[in-house]
Amino acid sequence: MSYICETSEELLPTYHYRCKECGYDFSEHQSFSDEPITICPQCGKNTVRKVYSAPPINFKGKGFYRTDK
Repeated sequence: MSYICETSEELLPTYHYRCKECGYDFSEHQSFSDEPITICPQCGKNTVRKVYSAPPINFKGKGFYRTDK
């Protein structure tokens, strides 16, 4: 899951997918209740999986490093 975009007056998360067969990467805006996509739009095989990544984090202020005083 990644950034949020506005679609049809609703805020929907963006999910990133990758096909294990052909390597095709794509993103879809979906509701939390939508079923995950499993069919690749490129090759048509049932080998698509969600790609998970770390969220962006920005540490501000003191106390995050041992060298901070």
